[in-house]
Amino acid sequence: MNGSIKVNGEARDWKDQSMVDLLGEFDVAAGQSGVAVALNGAVLPRDDWGATRLAQGDEVEIVYIVRGG
Repeated sequence: MNGSIKVNGEARDWKDQSMVDLLGEFDVAAGQSGVAVALNGAVLPRDDWGATRLAQGDEVEIVYIVRGG
């Protein structure tokens, strides 16, 4: 399959996979706190990660929330 997606601004080969699968490649567990995900510019609720399939051309932003002062 040809095609690509962007993750945090970098092109990657597209795979037919769920958001949870992609996040696993970044060592992000489905229940992990301190992580937010946007898909095509919109925040993707955590409850939707498992049911969301990636499509060619999608843009994903994975944001790690840093706590502290």
